[in-house]
Amino acid sequence: MTSPKAAVEEMLRAFMKAARARQLYLPNNPIYRGAIDTLRAAFVPVWKQTPILPLAIDELEIRWEEETVLTDPTGSKSADNLAWLFYKDGVRELTLTPGFEDEDLVKLLDIVQRARRATTDDDDLVAMLWEAEFTFLTYHHLDLLQDGAGSETSVGPDVTPLPAEQMQRETQAAVEESQASGFVSMADFDSTLYFLDGEEVEYLHREIEREYAHDLRGNVIAALFDIFELHADADARGEILEHAQTLLPHLLAAGHFRGVAYLLGEAQSSLSRTLNITDTHKSRLTQLADQLSSPDALNQLLQALDEAPQLPPEDQLADLFAQLRPAALETIFQWLGTSSNTQLRPALGAAADRLAGENTSELVRLVQSPNRVVSDEAIRRAGSLKTQAAVLALSKLLGDPDAARRLAAVHALVEIGSAGALQGIERATEDADREVRIAVARAFASRGYRTGLSRIETAVKGRAIREADLTEKMAFFEAYGALAGDGGVELCDAILNGKGFLGRREEPEIRACAAVALGRIATARAMDALRKASGEKDVVVRNAVSRALRTPGGTT
Repeated sequence: MTSPKAAVEEMLRAFMKAARARQLYLPNNPIYRGAIDTLRAAFVPVWKQTPILPLAIDELEIRWEEETVLTDPTGSKSADNLAWLFYKDGVRELTLTPGFEDEDLVKLLDIVQRARRATTDDDDLVAMLWEAEFTFLTYHHLDLLQDGAGSETSVGPDVTPLPAEQMQRETQAAVEESQASGFVSMADFDSTLYFLDGEEVEYLHREIEREYAHDLRGNVIAALFDIFELHADADARGEILEHAQTLLPHLLAAGHFRGVAYLLGEAQSSLSRTLNITDTHKSRLTQLADQLSSPDALNQLLQALDEAPQLPPEDQLADLFAQLRPAALETIFQWLGTSSNTQLRPALGAAADRLAGENTSELVRLVQSPNRVVSDEAIRRAGSLKTQAAVLALSKLLGDPDAARRLAAVHALVEIGSAGALQGIERATEDADREVRIAVARAFASRGYRTGLSRIETAVKGRAIREADLTEKMAFFEAYGALAGDGGVELCDAILNGKGFLGRREEPEIRACAAVALGRIATARAMDALRKASGEKDVVVRNAVSRALRTPGGTT
């Protein structure tokens, strides 16, 4: 069975923990509520041992029945020393009775918290105790303003207040006495309604605005991680991380995105700043950012932002998205492809560029995603970021049955522009889709990709190009002229000026395209071949020749 002294000691230790919890947490915080429940449970064995609990208070210790039950081993006279906190304001004894833990406990904890933070302008602890009107607590204190040792006063539920009429008579008598004795009374200043000058009033306005604008949540976050970094106790660090994990969804729900960004940034910084950090705590710190980047949490966040009539400031969104991890990339791509919020998309795009640029392996994986929206966005990012690592994955898409995806892959590979990327699109010169073939031919011409000349030449000589529309014919002939150089004059001259069996010429559109190719080659031999056709009767051919002669080396 627990001894009476041990029960009282355990109760006071629980009181100290609850007082610390009151100092760190809001009243609705689970940690604070848990500390209160633990403290109330600690009173059960106390009341089994004694029906009344008188606690004598000295400078550095609290005693029960002449035995020390609470002391500060450091011997410091500070607000953290519970005995000194009461002693310095004259409180010499506290007497608790059953029922205190139900009604008066929280009031006493609040008073301890206020007394610790009080300044010289605030009420002292005795005044706070008097105002609280305790039912199950009495206290004895010394009036420290009296001469000598002061007079002792006992205050508690047995004190009978004066009748209202008697109190009013005594108050009026005190006022009259003070006026007769020449003391200054605030009533003398009643004629001056505003006794502050303009500068003082403006100062008060500024201070009030500053106080209301101050971000208390940021202070709480900073305090949490300061404690985490300075205290090596594993249990304390684990408790702080629990608070941080609880705080994160509350900040998100409140739309306090700067606070979310600050919390995650501090968690990341603590990984490098904290000494002797365990692997478990490292993992939990990392999981804080992962918690935001998970699909469920991020989808809810982006849904709220997408539907919001007014987005948070741009810098707050940037700070928030800067904390996202690679796992968020798929979700961001999905929203980039579906969001209609024109204000949100730039911030999402910047976050996508950062994550994709820093995590090419994740980007490559998403290029091949079965989700069409995600895959299309990943293809575009791979091209715009010139991601060389994505070349193989993009090249595989050239066999996709969807022509739009094949075209997107071609554009991305062309943007990457490396030899490997251009080599990957060579076979697409024979793609079943017209747009894909044109894109490849134009890419070879603009990039000067001479390795692709053989495929372009095969197309120019083949029958399929003669059955294509004018745009495709022009694209392939321009590419041939750009890549073949003077070596291509012979073929183009034969098409433009030559005659086939029975003196038949090529179709006018093909001959006009050959003229365009000669204009791109723009060597002396090419110009001679064009001049030979300058008197051509067919209007289409004649106009093409004329343009090629006027702007040699140009494009149509």
